[in-house]
Amino acid sequence: MDTIDSAALSDDLRARFASLLPSGRALIEPGDIAPFVHEERDKFMGRTRLVLRPSTVEEVSAILKLASETRTPVVPQGGNTGLVGGQVPRSDAEIVLSLQKLDRIREVDPVGRTMTLDAGVILKRAQEAADDAGLFFPLSLGSEGSCQIGGNLAANAGGTAVLAYGNTRDLCLGVEAVLPSGEIFHGLRRLKKDNRGYDLRNLLIGSEGTLAVITGAVLKLFPKPAGREVAYVGLSSPREALKLLTRAEALAGGRLTAFELMPRIGLEFTIRHTQGARDPLSQPYPWYVLVEISSPVSSEDARTVLEGILEGAFEAGEVEDAAVAQSMADAATFWRMREEMSWAQKPEGGSIKHDVSVPVALVPAFLERANALVEEAIPGSRVVSFGHLGDGNIHYNISQPVGADKEAFLARWGEINVLVHGVVAELGGSFSAEHGIGQLKRDELARTKDPAELALMRGIKGLFDPYGIMNPGKLL
Repeated sequence: MDTIDSAALSDDLRARFASLLPSGRALIEPGDIAPFVHEERDKFMGRTRLVLRPSTVEEVSAILKLASETRTPVVPQGGNTGLVGGQVPRSDAEIVLSLQKLDRIREVDPVGRTMTLDAGVILKRAQEAADDAGLFFPLSLGSEGSCQIGGNLAANAGGTAVLAYGNTRDLCLGVEAVLPSGEIFHGLRRLKKDNRGYDLRNLLIGSEGTLAVITGAVLKLFPKPAGREVAYVGLSSPREALKLLTRAEALAGGRLTAFELMPRIGLEFTIRHTQGARDPLSQPYPWYVLVEISSPVSSEDARTVLEGILEGAFEAGEVEDAAVAQSMADAATFWRMREEMSWAQKPEGGSIKHDVSVPVALVPAFLERANALVEEAIPGSRVVSFGHLGDGNIHYNISQPVGADKEAFLARWGEINVLVHGVVAELGGSFSAEHGIGQLKRDELARTKDPAELALMRGIKGLFDPYGIMNPGKLL
């Protein structure tokens, strides 16, 4: 839905935008701009002549008002941790609107268990603010030390706690946003029940900056778990992991807060490339599961539940071995082995990545069918499929064969996508589970989305953004 002129931003217009902010908040030098056009996977290299860093909602409003008047495309950017290129400007006609200076925690309400904050607050800081108030904010991502709340909302981020707490959308009561016209949408409501018409909050969450710029949010907080226990489990196959999941859900209920599936090859990559990483078990197993139990009662209660799950699983022959964390340091080590698995693939060469979801019961079938197709297409490929088995979201990544040419391997990205996403579609799944659409999957969305749904999405986009200035070329 590219409707804007692609001519480069003029010096005069750049100066007009820069004048809207205090000195030092507009970046024009290439060296200063570089971090905002380079994303961490090196797949999308962008360019722009201007990065704006407002610190107030009113400054965002002034920027978008001028952008609308001059038909200047705007790329909203949070922590620049996105994996589908949604935050990367594509031409010198576009300006980057960074939310990094919009970073106030406005209020923590311990009685209503809410936090009101700016969109530029880093996720880790939000977690710490909740903890300081004796509460808990459960969103947890590998990039939590640098990603921002606004970006989490724009992408409807998932993470490791979706099983118990839901996606970012489920953790948000209200949003504040600036529309392309410069008007401010005042939606910072702390209500848990509000049926006054269409839910514009949920429309903006997950819209990837294509409708408006989210500038603030009201987040749900939860009682801090009184006890948390973690186990690293070795088993023979994803089918056995599924049996363990069923057992854990039956015995733990809502106390099961994480259930992460990992292959042996992923663990080997992590040990090889992560300082201090070690094998949690005494011998190798084909597959692993990280299980976390959180109790509102005590650590003893969490340990009793976890031990009951594992004892039953051993008796049923579902698991081969398990290590239960004996300290907070042990638990952190177990989690680090999971969180580093994505980055540990980079030193192994090219990696063709997928972020897919299928019905939970069909995850083993998906892995079996996709693995067979990938091996047939590129013999020797090393599949690193890991992720959130509890909600059916698998990061199906394929590392190049040992000794293969990296560029030749990556050139087959589209071909492999067709194979893997074809299996996903046949199983009633999604080719975008938690990373969004951005640039990477835009064309595939257009090819595969139901025509009626796609028409509605385009209509909504046109209503919010009639001049097509909001993050053009992304999602639609």
